[in-house]
Amino acid sequence: MINEQIRDKEVRLIGQNGEQLGIMSAREAFKMAQEAELDLVKIAPTAKPPVCKIIDYGKYCYEQARKEKEAKKKQKVIEVKEVRLSPNIDTNDLNTKTSAARKFLEKGNKVKVTLRFRGREMAHMSKSKYILDDFAESLSDIAVIDKPSKVEGRSMVMFLTAKR
Repeated sequence: MINEQIRDKEVRLIGQNGEQLGIMSAREAFKMAQEAELDLVKIAPTAKPPVCKIIDYGKYCYEQARKEKEAKKKQKVIEVKEVRLSPNIDTNDLNTKTSAARKFLEKGNKVKVTLRFRGREMAHMSKSKYILDDFAESLSDIAVIDKPSKVEGRSMVMFLTAKR
């Protein structure tokens, strides 16, 4: 809230240089802001009494937007990368998929390992669980199982995350 929108009886006022000007009525604070040709902005509305500051509102909005943009730059978005396997996968193919998953984990992403079943393979789902276990075991030096393997429709899914 700025200027006339502030309806509180009393506010704690902070000057444009950051000095405490004390507790006064909102009208007096607004007059002081007008004399300085700046805006009266409510900074802490939940405080008793609310804290208002005499500042240039446009500049204040710009600074807030810049701070939010800076904070967004610093945060790391964790993606979920998927590695698909089949029940009749050969050892060399499994090693290739393992190295791909290793790269994803080193970059800080989560890995979703999917074991897809087609046709008659559906009858032997429980016998193929060892493939996911071997996959997790081969990556155990850098990864830990986030969600253990479970059956979802025609596939068996397991999530791996990098060790901290």
